[in-house]
Amino acid sequence: MHKKEFIGLGVAGNFAHHLEQAGEISDFKEVQTAEPDAPKGIFPFYLPGSETFLGVYPIDSELLNLPDYEANAQVEPEIAVLFDIIYDDTMQVKMLKALRFTVFNDCTIRKEGARKISEKKSWGPTSKGIGKKWIEIDRFGHGGIMDRYHLCSYVKRDGILHSYGVDAPLLGYSYFYGKLTDWLIDKLNNQQDFGPLEPISEYLKACGYPKQALISIGATAYTEFGEKNYLKSGDEIYVIAYNHRIADSGIGESEGKIVLHQTVY
Repeated sequence: MHKKEFIGLGVAGNFAHHLEQAGEISDFKEVQTAEPDAPKGIFPFYLPGSETFLGVYPIDSELLNLPDYEANAQVEPEIAVLFDIIYDDTMQVKMLKALRFTVFNDCTIRKEGARKISEKKSWGPTSKGIGKKWIEIDRFGHGGIMDRYHLCSYVKRDGILHSYGVDAPLLGYSYFYGKLTDWLIDKLNNQQDFGPLEPISEYLKACGYPKQALISIGATAYTEFGEKNYLKSGDEIYVIAYNHRIADSGIGESEGKIVLHQTVY
């Protein structure tokens, strides 16, 4: 993917307990959702062509740069899906077509006083992580290849490997497949500038109505180590998606597995 071809967006609150563990549930206390387990909203992490900080391409596959100020940064292990965006005659989003998926580190700083989610998400050209390997999506629905995949993550610190996010099946996402796609289309068209959320339809227009969106669809819950330990220089991050029928959850490359390996500096 060329970095100018897509808008980068994320989904907040699509795995049970993640927001509570991250200390962010209070940020959404005024946000109403259709169902108790519904995600809270979507946020931008990359706006191609923007003159704001969100115009800086933040994604790297090998390095993660912590902010140059004191910050509490945590791995957010996610699946990222590349979608084609189809607009109607009024330039409303009519359809999202899922093309392929990979692993993603939506690294986040726990920043007191941040007005918007995006203020915690992007701080430079290597503040996000993405896998080098992609898997084509045969169907974005039950019975497709994504049914078979699990997501897990680790941090290696001082030579010791620690589980960072819980091992979870992709079917554990609160909203997934058609339900997620319908929800995303609604938010792309109708999400308002309210509380920690932003008006994504205005960003689509400002970006010239991009034809594709890279969407990280939500972070897993943390293990005890992940919840209590922020990233430090020298840490090694592993975010792994594996086909549970043919691969194990370890950090080594193998068939049916995507491994993102980043070094923190």
